[in-house]
Amino acid sequence: MSQIKLTPRLEAVANLVDDQAKMADIGSDHAYLATYLVEQKKSPEAIVGEVAKGPLENAKSTVRAQGLSSRIDCRLADGLAALSKDDNVHSVVIAGMGGLLIKKILDAKKELGTFPQLVLQPNTDQDALRAWLVENGYAIQHEEMVAEGRHRYEIIVARPGEQTLSRADLTFGPILRKKQGPIFKAKWQHERDRYAQVVDRLEQSGQTALPKYQEVKEWIEAIDSEVFHG
Repeated sequence: MSQIKLTPRLEAVANLVDDQAKMADIGSDHAYLATYLVEQKKSPEAIVGEVAKGPLENAKSTVRAQGLSSRIDCRLADGLAALSKDDNVHSVVIAGMGGLLIKKILDAKKELGTFPQLVLQPNTDQDALRAWLVENGYAIQHEEMVAEGRHRYEIIVARPGEQTLSRADLTFGPILRKKQGPIFKAKWQHERDRYAQVVDRLEQSGQTALPKYQEVKEWIEAIDSEVFHG
């Protein structure tokens, strides 16, 4: 039985799942994360949820190959419909999707109540997801940013609680913006450069009266103020 090797993104997610917690991975990418956590004895058991039969069979194949079918339950379901209150899941991981889709998944099964821990890795729309969390009884406890190839991924850990976030907190992350690590700065430098190119194109084409021009200028000002303190 060969041990699962995780990508830097998934390894960072794995490190943030509470020790000895029953976990669920929704949209699991071959069940690599759940298998790794159980294999490493960090999680005693896990549930994997997949919305389509092909990915479900891939997940089951990984779990069988590692001899963990008795401890990892692979289920065919849409989002959190894979879970019930009786499962007593402690940590829910939803990673590798857009923030709006993660928000939709969480919204669809509010009757499950709040989970002791959410570990979320949104690829886009992180601000909308953070807003959903604080509006639905969660407080962001930890954030990390990890680089993998040319991509930079934000990971958000939330627990039940009350929290008030500013516009800057929602956009840049309440914890990430305080830590201001090198990956964080590199991400926002990239974003600033991208917005600057848009401004240049609009200026060169005489389209500075467009609402988009002002919107992009405001983004650049926000990045300069928050990240580069310009």
